[in-house]
Amino acid sequence: MQIIRVTTPAQLEEAYRIRIAVFVEEQGVPQEEELDAYEDEAEHLLVYADGQPVGAARLRQVSGVAKLERICLLPAYRQSGFGRQIIAELEQMALDNGWTEAKLHAQEQAQGFYAKLGYHPASEVFMEEGIPHLVMKKTLRPPSAE
Repeated sequence: MQIIRVTTPAQLEEAYRIRIAVFVEEQGVPQEEELDAYEDEAEHLLVYADGQPVGAARLRQVSGVAKLERICLLPAYRQSGFGRQIIAELEQMALDNGWTEAKLHAQEQAQGFYAKLGYHPASEVFMEEGIPHLVMKKTLRPPSAE
């Protein structure tokens, strides 16, 4: 597995393709909601396995906090440990930007996954695009500080 920070339009299109496959085609999120007004301000990641793009995510700053968003893997690559590595890379990107607090809107079914990575619930469950979510937060520390 390899995770890269998106730097070209072609890489960004690959990230969008994976997000559409997961969120639009698999989970039923409207495409106009998936690809939104924040794409240009976000930093994007692309995940490769065996030379093929299989996952994506993005990061942006919201009110001084790193917001991890659009974290996804194609179905065949879930339960592979790739998700933990995506989160670690997003957290490193946040730290590289000087952000020490992170949050995300976790799908309720993924709450346990994020809890294992140090995120704690910070809201009640709410609906987002017809899917139950909750806000989860974490204080980020550089690896040398742990």
